[in-house]
Amino acid sequence: MNALEMQKPCMASTEDAAVARSANTVIDACGVQHDGHGDHALACPGGAYLWDQREGRLGRISAAVIGLGHAGLPVAMAMARTFPTIGFDIDEIRIWMLRRGVDCTGEVAEADLARTRLELRDDRTALADCNFFIVAVPTPLTAGGKPDLACLESACALVGEVMRPGAVIVFESTVFPGATEEICGPALEKASGLVCGVDFKLAYSPERVNPGDPEHTLDTVTKVVSAQDAASLDLVAEVYGAIIGAGVHRASSIKVAETAKVLETTQRDVNIALMNEMAKICALVGIRTADVLKAASTKWNFLPFTPGLVGGGHHIGVEPLYLNARAEQLGYHPEIILAGRRINDSMPAYVASRIVLQLAAQEKKVRGARVGVLGITFKEGIADLRDSKAFELAEALGIYGIKARIADTRADFYEARREYGLDLEDVAGWNNLDVLVLAVPHPEYVEGIHALIDQALRPGGLFVDIKSVVEPVSLREDVVLLAL
Repeated sequence: MNALEMQKPCMASTEDAAVARSANTVIDACGVQHDGHGDHALACPGGAYLWDQREGRLGRISAAVIGLGHAGLPVAMAMARTFPTIGFDIDEIRIWMLRRGVDCTGEVAEADLARTRLELRDDRTALADCNFFIVAVPTPLTAGGKPDLACLESACALVGEVMRPGAVIVFESTVFPGATEEICGPALEKASGLVCGVDFKLAYSPERVNPGDPEHTLDTVTKVVSAQDAASLDLVAEVYGAIIGAGVHRASSIKVAETAKVLETTQRDVNIALMNEMAKICALVGIRTADVLKAASTKWNFLPFTPGLVGGGHHIGVEPLYLNARAEQLGYHPEIILAGRRINDSMPAYVASRIVLQLAAQEKKVRGARVGVLGITFKEGIADLRDSKAFELAEALGIYGIKARIADTRADFYEARREYGLDLEDVAGWNNLDVLVLAVPHPEYVEGIHALIDQALRPGGLFVDIKSVVEPVSLREDVVLLAL
């Protein structure tokens, strides 16, 4: 079954619940479940599940966060401040590093890891007594640009094998509308032998992590929560409300929350695509896009988007295609969404062609030109290399016989070699370049750009300021400027 082939959604009526409970479980006077999984006191006193209780139920939460990446680790740390929490990841090296205070994503500081009560584990047996699961695993695209739910399905199989009646499973991974109930629910049923909506409940609360942003954090951004019924929604809202300072927003259904998540990213993708298209038009007109945006932004309702190489980790380049895939599966073929993706995906090749045309206009050799690219992470100020458009720019230059040299003060050397097969360089060794490209304006690059131009760029060389962060009047007179 591929990612878009839906199974029957897991929904249970009151009658179904009564039959399933009598068939699958017996609850003794102490609230202990007796079933095929063995005896586990996951029910509340009186024999009811957590979602059936009000009094003191938060004190009975035993949480597990599955997947400790950019989204999972911050929520696991937050949960651990209030609830007994296991942070689980199948990557043994990731767990080993976190235990030693090293978070390669840069989301959590070493000091915070040192004092956390989060229990870090890579063995699934540690999850046996948990009753509140949060799944935050990657949901990328296949090589063909379709939703790839392999990690999510593996997580469902893992949780299903260890969970007991009374469990609540919250998904934070980005999915297309309907996936939680139509794919994850049946997968959990298959792995556990339990009945969705009766023995366990589904919920969805999309992650809104913005890597490298100290202002919009897990605690300061409203958390959207949803669940398959009112009782489980109350519980999930109560749990997240205990760890999120900004509070929660209760979506009317899981599908609403799923769709809101992909819409948030798609809206940004489409707006950036408009700016990138505008940048192409401004280049033809012979004016600077930044000057146009500066003038337009004086109107009160103008939205502050800018052109650039749109990566976005697993967000901007991926999530609109999740929405598109679901729409196409339902018989509707989106136009604006795909047009925006095409424009943004075209930008590395477009910038490469502009560089080559400028070299030719200056009567400089193209093949073998000396080009240095500053930055390979998907945006400034972070170490995340996922979906690097700066690397795609380097690849596009290679088509013209240009082997670009790449430096990045934030990216991990070994991860860059593993992900892209390239060795990052130290800019201290750069000199006599024909072209210097500021692809990712890390603060340290912007601060030292004039000194670097003096050191690395030959007289009359081309400086490419993709995001227009450097004022043209501040550059040396002989420097040729190209900017979006």
